[in-house]
Amino acid sequence: MTRKILTGLSSEAYEHPFDRKALASLKSMPGISLLLKKINEYGIDRLLRLQSLGSEIRITTRNFPQLHQALVETCQILDIAPLPEMYLYRGAGHIRTYIIGVEKPLVGINLDAMEWLDADELLYVLGHEVARIKSQHMIYYQMAFVMPTLKNVLSSTTLGLGGLVASGMELALYNWRMMSKFTTDRAGLLACQDIDVATTALLKLAGLPDEYLTTAVIEDFLAQAREFASTSFDTVDQVTKILSYAEDELSWVVMRTGELLKWIDSGEYDNLLQQKNLKAVQEKEGWNFLTSW
Repeated sequence: MTRKILTGLSSEAYEHPFDRKALASLKSMPGISLLLKKINEYGIDRLLRLQSLGSEIRITTRNFPQLHQALVETCQILDIAPLPEMYLYRGAGHIRTYIIGVEKPLVGINLDAMEWLDADELLYVLGHEVARIKSQHMIYYQMAFVMPTLKNVLSSTTLGLGGLVASGMELALYNWRMMSKFTTDRAGLLACQDIDVATTALLKLAGLPDEYLTTAVIEDFLAQAREFASTSFDTVDQVTKILSYAEDELSWVVMRTGELLKWIDSGEYDNLLQQKNLKAVQEKEGWNFLTSW
């Protein structure tokens, strides 16, 4: 299919209000600037990059051309430059991807993703990852990425950072990471430009391989997603919600698909694709960064 190249696309055009609010709350927490400083002092960015360079296979146009081309196309569509490097790592029995590197981003994708996802679904999954570059959220995402290890180090310091983490910073960070997925899912949809592709990609992220994706399975999944989306977040206990989001193995694909369907139903997705000059439209109309829940 022919996909529109979204030249001039800004992340503000598709950012989810839950993402904006959660990030604003995180940035306002006492100690966050000190934590960012300590991450920089420990050289976390460099260490994470060395980990990928030293243990994973760098993807090129020569060794895995289908993966490299999917990344190139994704970044072209979403207007992201320069192209990040991509590395392939061992399978885990389910699809896993990541992105690290504040100064020089690097995308990781595992063997299961390469084997399970078709060319269109790869655009959705890679769009989900590289969107963090466009939003300039890499520092916070990387903080969440290393927090389980980092908090053990910080708890032994005399700077009081361990107490700050225990008092709520970690929960705020995990809450934002979950809410940011609503934004990156929208970016993934903008990359593949097909809700059916996004749906099957999300089902595969939930653990269902291709042979189980029958019409009945997909239709029932979409019905479940719409049912979940009709539930107000305000009725969910806040602490339980945040703690559940901290479970890294939970995909929350039903909730995420429901939010994507709401975005499409609102007309905002189609309106965005139809705009001829995205940058000019955004500058003219302006975007409200303080959209409420």
